Amino acid sequence: MRDYYDFSKMKGRKNPYVKHLKQSVTMRLDRDTVDYFKSMATEMGIPYQSLINLYLRDWVVNNRKLKMKWASQAGPNYSLVGTAE
Repeated sequence: MRDYYDFSKMKGRKNPYVKHLKQSVTMRLDRDTVDYFKSMATEMGIPYQSLINLYLRDWVVNNRKLKMKWASQAGPNYSLVGTAE
């Protein structure tokens, strides 16, 4: 193996799959939810956005659905009761 390789004459090529890898989205999340994922991500040593993506991917791969029903519709502050299937 050589000690030095000259890549200056090499033609650059963009990755044709880069647009299919990730999609940037904007989401509004509760502060305590973000804090939870940031804390877990710090413990695990990965970025919190990657951790959220892993959680969402797990739900997709396992075809999980969230059962939802409103606990009370008496006022403007509805509470959502959910369980995973």
